[in-house]
Amino acid sequence: MDKEIVVLIGGPGSGKTTIIDELKQKGYTCYPEISREVTLEARKQGIEQLFLEKPLLFSELLLEGRKKQYRQALEEKTDIVFIDRGIPDVLAYMHYIGDAYPAFFDEACHDHKYTKIFFLPPWEEIYTADEARYENFEQAKLIADHLMETYKNYGYELIEVPKDTLDNRILYILGHLSK
Repeated sequence: MDKEIVVLIGGPGSGKTTIIDELKQKGYTCYPEISREVTLEARKQGIEQLFLEKPLLFSELLLEGRKKQYRQALEEKTDIVFIDRGIPDVLAYMHYIGDAYPAFFDEACHDHKYTKIFFLPPWEEIYTADEARYENFEQAKLIADHLMETYKNYGYELIEVPKDTLDNRILYILGHLSK
């Protein structure tokens, strides 16, 4: 069996990072969400909310970072790599804000294919906003809809992770992998 590059997707505040952090604690190879890193770097350069002020630049930086994560995942010695958000997330967010993007965004989605996509549905009970997550829960639900639609448009079958305890969510994910 080839390497599995597994992506966790979902709207803001659906539990992706918590699951990624726990999988990492359990010894799995995991790559973090990079949008916070891009946002914090922009703040150091005086741009408070890069996604809101320059969405195309923000998205190009995310696209490059996610392509780099994909290439690194292919080089990992482990059989499974978990990634917090994938390349199609960039397009889903562009659809959400109604912005156009260059053709190379679409090409990147076709050129970098993931093995499995786990979708974490909006979950109001665990949702919280913070300095990097400015969306309210209604916006988080709309983003989740755009994510589902975008990934399905690229031919992915989404595996929905039930709202449950952290341990049960991880067991559910691991139970759907081939290794």
